[in-house]
Amino acid sequence: MSAFAAMARHHRVQEVFRFLVTGGLAYLVDVAVFNLLLLVLDVPSVWSKVVSSAVAILVAFLGSRYYTWRDRRTANPVREYAMFLFLSVVAAFIQVGCLWVSHHLMGFTSPLADNISSNVVGMALATVFRFFTFRSLVFPDRS
Repeated sequence: MSAFAAMARHHRVQEVFRFLVTGGLAYLVDVAVFNLLLLVLDVPSVWSKVVSSAVAILVAFLGSRYYTWRDRRTANPVREYAMFLFLSVVAAFIQVGCLWVSHHLMGFTSPLADNISSNVVGMALATVFRFFTFRSLVFPDRS
C-alpha cells in the first residue's frame, strides 16, 4: 500500500469515527430529551418525540458541520441545514419502513421485534444512508 493510500484510508477511518461520535451524541440527546419531556414534564409521547427529534437533528447538524466534516463547510449554512434536514427525514422514513415491514408484512409484533426492526436494523440502514448522503450532498469535498 502506498503512503498516499495509507493516508487516505486513515483519513476515512477518522471521518467514520467522528461521524459515529456525532451520531451517538445526537442519539443520547434524543433519548434524554424524549424521556425528560415524557416522564418529568408530562408532555404527550408524540410531541415528546417530535421535540426530541428536532433537538437531536440540530445537535447532529452542529456536530457534522463543526466536527465530523469541519473541513468541508461552505459559506451557506442555510443550504447545508436544509439538505441535512431533508436527508434526516428520509433516514427516519427508512427506520419507520423497517418497522412497518417487520410488523405488518412479516408479522413480528412484539415490542422486542419492533425495537430490533426499527432501532437496530432500521438505525443501521439509516446510519449508512446518512453517512454517504451527508458526506456527498451536504458536506461534499471542496478540494
